[in-house]
Amino acid sequence: MKKVNVKVAAFMMAGAMLCSSCFVGKFALFNSYAKWQTNMTSSKFLNAIVGFIIGPIVGSVCLFVDSLVLNTIEFWSGSNPMHANIGKTQQVMGSDGRYYAVTTLENGYEIKAPTGEMSYFNYDKKKDSWSLTQNGQTRELFRFNQDGTITTVLPEGEQLTVTPNENGLYQVRMAMGDGNFFAMR
Repeated sequence: MKKVNVKVAAFMMAGAMLCSSCFVGKFALFNSYAKWQTNMTSSKFLNAIVGFIIGPIVGSVCLFVDSLVLNTIEFWSGSNPMHANIGKTQQVMGSDGRYYAVTTLENGYEIKAPTGEMSYFNYDKKKDSWSLTQNGQTRELFRFNQDGTITTVLPEGEQLTVTPNENGLYQVRMAMGDGNFFAMR
């Protein structure tokens, strides 16, 4: 009887180590399939029926490819091939009420104004910083520091280091003269 208990305990310990929730990755393919399956028609009942028919096959294949191929690529490279929206353009309404064409690039974004002006937000992986390129001139906007703070470059060229929270955002807004002031009687 003791041999069985030891074997069961050893088996359960091995199972616990193998199933320790050490999943790395976003499971982007499976999540994309699940999102498509739930939104493929306007009828949730039709979506459920189709989901019951194709779900076991397509869902299993997506989960298998995600866990063995895509998540492995993401683990070793740091990026998931299914999450790349490079070249995708979206229409985004600006604070001025006009629509801007925002295209995802490999290292940032291209923004085309309704007037045709082009701007680029670029991410520099080596410096861990974002910069803005407009009219042929590039200027750094902010940089992530090793200690968890963010150094932002104000329009006048001054640098301000803040914490990434509401207080830090408030400090940047005040330094840029973008504070909202309200008066009450």
